[in-house]
Amino acid sequence: MKEDNLIKSTACTYWFTGLPCSGKSTLADRLKEIYLSYNQPVVRLDGDVVRKSLCNDLGFSYEDRKENLRRVASVAEIVNSQNIPVLASFVSPTEELRGYVAEIIGEDKFKLIYVKCSLEECERRDVKGMYALARKGKIKGFTGVDDVFEEPEKYDLIVDTEKNSIEKCVSMIADYFNLFGKQNT
Repeated sequence: MKEDNLIKSTACTYWFTGLPCSGKSTLADRLKEIYLSYNQPVVRLDGDVVRKSLCNDLGFSYEDRKENLRRVASVAEIVNSQNIPVLASFVSPTEELRGYVAEIIGEDKFKLIYVKCSLEECERRDVKGMYALARKGKIKGFTGVDDVFEEPEKYDLIVDTEKNSIEKCVSMIADYFNLFGKQNT
């Protein structure tokens, strides 16, 4: 493999935040595919997956959300210390929680990507029916319905998945962070 083809970024955590169904996981999964196509190591951490394993003892209270993110951020920091990038997709609904995560990972290693999408579009995309259940009161504390999502004030990049295709958003992320050198267009 030629040196030009190597992925340029190392040892950072690319943290995707946004409303449920905004496209966080889809973007991170697509970027993971690209890393792997270059035979580059990468670790993918996803909110739904982590909730079934590492954090299956936690609920959705503020304290539990904070503990969930603490555990994930600690894993990301350990992985980054091995010079491996992390792609993490978590709602992380408040500035305080995102700041907390950045402190654990390290401000220099934490790259916040705000995946912007309107609540209406997120609800339209929701194949699991979570928003509908929340609106009926069957799920309590659901971000965007009866729990807050604060748009990030501090971020590295915004990608709007309502106005842009997934491939365009992936390209924007790769270009902004120079992930794949000159090969990305």
